[in-house]
Amino acid sequence: MLFNKNEQKLSPEIEEKLKYYRRQGHVIPPRKIIKNAEQIEGIRESAKINTAVLDHVAAHIHEGMSTEDINTLVYDFTVAHGAIPAPLNYEGFPKSVCTSINEEVCHGIPSKDVILRDGDIINVDVSTIYNGYFSDASRMFMIGNVSEAKQRLVQVTKECLERGIEATKPWGFLGDIGAVIQAHAENNGYTVVREFCGHGVGLKFHEIPEVEHVGRKGTGMLLVPGMIFTIEPMINMGKADIFIDEENDWTVITEDEQPSAQWENTVLITETGIEILTW
Repeated sequence: MLFNKNEQKLSPEIEEKLKYYRRQGHVIPPRKIIKNAEQIEGIRESAKINTAVLDHVAAHIHEGMSTEDINTLVYDFTVAHGAIPAPLNYEGFPKSVCTSINEEVCHGIPSKDVILRDGDIINVDVSTIYNGYFSDASRMFMIGNVSEAKQRLVQVTKECLERGIEATKPWGFLGDIGAVIQAHAENNGYTVVREFCGHGVGLKFHEIPEVEHVGRKGTGMLLVPGMIFTIEPMINMGKADIFIDEENDWTVITEDEQPSAQWENTVLITETGIEILTW
C-alpha cells in the first residue's frame, strides 16, 4: 500500500523522489492533495457511479428532448444509486448537470425551453458525490445530422483529451499535459479556452492543482502518485475569446458564437502510470 491509511504518510521511495525534485527547484504538490489508499478507493467508487450516469444519458439522449429532461435523467439516476449530484446548489448553480450546446463552452443550465435540435452538439458534464467523495467527467453528444465541421471539432477535442492523458505520467509535470493539448488543437486550426481548466478532485469538488490546457513541457507542478485531477480541454472552432451570459451569470459562450467542444475525465496518478477513473 502506498500510504498509511490514516496519516497520509508516503512511501520511503516517494519521499526520496520528492526530496530530489525539491532540490532541483520544481513545484512539489502539497501533502493534502495526495490521496491515501482509503480515499482513492472512495473516489473510485464515486467515479463508477459518475460513469454510469453518463452511460444512462448516452442511452436516452435524443433530438426533441429538453435539457431539463437530461437534468431529470441525471438527478433520478444519481439519487437512485445513493449518490448526490455535485453541481446541484454548488455556489448557487440551480441544476444537477451542466448542458452546453453548440457555442456554449461550459456551465450551460438545463431548461425545459432548450430543446435538442438536429445538428446540435452538446456537452453533458456530470459530477457525483458518493459517501463524501467527488468525481467528475463530461462527454460530447451529436444530435441527428451534424455538420462535418462540428463532427471534426468534437473528434479533435476528444483527441486533445486522449493526448493529454497519454502525457500524464508519474514524475512528469502539469505543463506536459497542457503542451500536447495546445499543440494538437492549434495544429488543427482550433483555439484553446484559457479561462477555465481542469482541477484536483476527490475530497472536494474543486481542489488544487489547476490543470491548464496550454503550457510548456517540463514546467508546472510535479505529478506524484496519489494525485487525482480532471483533464477537460475546451476547444473552440473560432477564436478563444469567451464571455459569461449576464442573464444567468453561469453559461460561458464563445465571443464569436462559433461552436465549442469539451471532453473530460478524472485520472489518478499511480506509481507505474495512471488510472482513468471516469469515462
